Amino acid sequence: MDWLYLIGIMVLGFAGMEIISYCVHRWLFHGILWKVHESHHKPTHGLFELNDIFSLIFAGISIWMMVNGATSMFEQPYFGLGAGVAIYGVLYFIIHDLFAHKRFMPFSSDSKIMKLIRRAHQRHHQDVGKEGHEPYGLFLFPYDKYPEHKRKFDR
Repeated sequence: MDWLYLIGIMVLGFAGMEIISYCVHRWLFHGILWKVHESHHKPTHGLFELNDIFSLIFAGISIWMMVNGATSMFEQPYFGLGAGVAIYGVLYFIIHDLFAHKRFMPFSSDSKIMKLIRRAHQRHHQDVGKEGHEPYGLFLFPYDKYPEHKRKFDR
């Protein structure tokens, strides 16, 4: 039963991170933190961009949670939440940085879902201005705005 609890807390951490990411991206990154996030919406000329600092902050929070919950991972939710955030971060890095933006070690995929996520993220970057378009999240976004893919997912 302890393992089911831990897995459930990890799923909660993962899902919660998508909701937090959406809110932070929409109202903070495209709001008061725009001067930092703006580097992500402009062409990158180096390996890193100022916006990468946000990834380091989220990674630090995740590590802190896992370390503080490691001694009692079945009693406190910290480890599971931190692990869920870490899993989200790894998938975000793979899908967002490597696949959608072709940073570091770019790769391609024939997955229809991956292509849909990349297309949605490219729509977000249509304009380098502060008034970015949906989606602000990575996984949760209005799929119905992409009719060429809608039929493929309604089956």
